[in-house]
Amino acid sequence: MPFPEARAAIRPHLPPELHDARTLWASRAAIQDRIATAFRPALSAAMVARVPEAESCRRWGRDRRARLAAVLALVVAIVAVSAFWPRAVLAVLAGWAVVTLVVAAAFKTAAFVARLAGGPVGAARAEPAGDAPLPRVSVLVPLFRETEIVHALVARLSRLTYPKCVLEVILVLEEADAQTRDALAAIDLPSWMRVVAVPDGAPRTKPRAMNYALDFCEGDIIGIYDAEDAPDPDQITQVARGFQSAPADVVCLQGILDYYNPRQNWLARCFTIEYAAWFRLILPGLARLGFAIPLGGTTLFFRRDALERLGGWDAHNVTEDADLGFRLARHGMRTEMLATVTREEANCLPRPWIKQRSRWLKGYMTTYLVHMRRPRLLRRQLGTRAFLGFQAHFLTTVSQVLLAPLLWSFWLVLLGLPHPLDPVLPRGAMVGLGVLFLAVEAINLTIHATAVSGEGHRHLLPWAPSMHLYTPLAAVAAYKALYELVLKPFFWDKTRHGLSLPAVRPEVLRRPAATPAPAGEPVLRRPPEPRSAATAELA
Repeated sequence: MPFPEARAAIRPHLPPELHDARTLWASRAAIQDRIATAFRPALSAAMVARVPEAESCRRWGRDRRARLAAVLALVVAIVAVSAFWPRAVLAVLAGWAVVTLVVAAAFKTAAFVARLAGGPVGAARAEPAGDAPLPRVSVLVPLFRETEIVHALVARLSRLTYPKCVLEVILVLEEADAQTRDALAAIDLPSWMRVVAVPDGAPRTKPRAMNYALDFCEGDIIGIYDAEDAPDPDQITQVARGFQSAPADVVCLQGILDYYNPRQNWLARCFTIEYAAWFRLILPGLARLGFAIPLGGTTLFFRRDALERLGGWDAHNVTEDADLGFRLARHGMRTEMLATVTREEANCLPRPWIKQRSRWLKGYMTTYLVHMRRPRLLRRQLGTRAFLGFQAHFLTTVSQVLLAPLLWSFWLVLLGLPHPLDPVLPRGAMVGLGVLFLAVEAINLTIHATAVSGEGHRHLLPWAPSMHLYTPLAAVAAYKALYELVLKPFFWDKTRHGLSLPAVRPEVLRRPAATPAPAGEPVLRRPPEPRSAATAELA
């Protein structure tokens, strides 16, 4: 045990014959290393299979030949039908694209109106809930090849004002990632930060790493940050008080994600506008309408007992956050938005953007297929309204990016040019479709402009109309995602971080020397750990 209080806490849980057992005092690091070594096989097996198989996609790895055969047969059938009836196939695909466009626009509009009518995000959770003791919080920060950003990460997390006696930040590393481990070894981490190394294995994914680290957490609340995150200093205090005042069925609080490099280039500006609309308008609106919501990958906080009952994260799903959001809803649990902001790095180069977006879309496809294995059970668990919302969200998202080229073709009509479907539809109907597309663009522009009309984002207003030129990148990512869904379903196409570090203002990365540290904030020096004779002997 690392301290005397632990003995009194654990004694009631020991069998009678161990009540008088001798205690060996050891450092937390020594205990963690001993457990990781002694139980390595069991922990390694558990982290890939915590989620029940019926709610996981891991069985896909065993059905590769059948999956490839089915996909090949489908492709051959589509090519054959298209060869004989090309115009009919085009009409069917275009019709589905139009239907999903209308549903997506209606879905977003309903969420937008509900958000504007409902007041500020998370207002009911912003106030402290009396003088109740603060719970212990464990924050997981998965890292993989993040040598460029670990110094900035430690500096940002050191601004958190939550009492460090009830906070632990666990930096989750892959065992094979010697570069990041060496970079962290050069930093004198504060005593409330520690490293957990995940045994090497497959699939090498973020959810697998978090499943492993979950067994080493001590908190009653489990949080997630990404390597490039810069959370509000009082964020965890808001989370703790939010859970204390929330109903028991609220087991997850999702913060607002934003970007700290929106001025870097056009791609970063558009990404910031997209996130502002999603996290400040659409997600809160969907939650107020009673729909289950897909979670973001960071600034998520869970009641630990609920997270463990669900089996943690699906280690094989590359969009584990969206999957977990709907698994929570299926089991009668709720997620609420919280008005606290974490700033991230906007992907500002086309290739990394496409790689990241393709992983998200592949995860969306995977999540939909997993949850739709038993659609009747899903409808019964979610309820009819949330079930329809699930269909509207996933089907429209995937369909719109895959069929985007067909939708773009209708701009030919507005330009007075011939269209391949002219022999199928009268010209009046074609013009009507063109007007419909203009109306949808007007809705999107309204949502994007509203999202960035507040203080801090107003400089992005002139760029809102350019979002129409931003969406074609998603179509490229969608076809990459479709290819990987068939051939590499568990491949984690890692997002590269640190691209904006030279462009970010210095005060975002570190506090100026003239600014005093907030009261109670530790400096980045590890205090000497008291060592008993037994501890020294163990070391």
